[in-house]
Amino acid sequence: MLDAWLEYHRATLEHKCSGLSPAQLVERSVPPSTMSLLGLVRHMAEVERNWFRRCFTGEADAGPIYCSDDDRDGDFDNADESGIAEGFATWHDECERARAIAAGASSLDARSVAERKGESVSLRWIVTHMIEEYARHNGHADLLRERIDGQTGD
Repeated sequence: MLDAWLEYHRATLEHKCSGLSPAQLVERSVPPSTMSLLGLVRHMAEVERNWFRRCFTGEADAGPIYCSDDDRDGDFDNADESGIAEGFATWHDECERARAIAAGASSLDARSVAERKGESVSLRWIVTHMIEEYARHNGHADLLRERIDGQTGD
């Protein structure tokens, strides 16, 4: 059930971005926010990478993709039309890697290598957190999409 909900929310974000022009994918919500649909896709690539690769498996070479200490919101701030194909490809790749990591785990009770607030977390916690993360940001995507062309719903 958890896998199904996570896949549903991944597909929902994809759906919210479908059928739009490059300009619409990078259209910002309202000043001063830099949130856009492409920014959300890039953000979720970062989140997938962080929780599954860096936290759960402890992959040392899986650093941030778009963000840095000097540019903490690079996933949103630097999203432009030239990066649409790369942004979606990176997100799809991180989702595939996350699926493989989850499928290879001994159980949902397997613990992360890296710690969060001083303790490891279970894969169940990570998947549940990812569902929550996508649900929140899919709400943002719904508002952005409604502002762009009036489409609403999942």
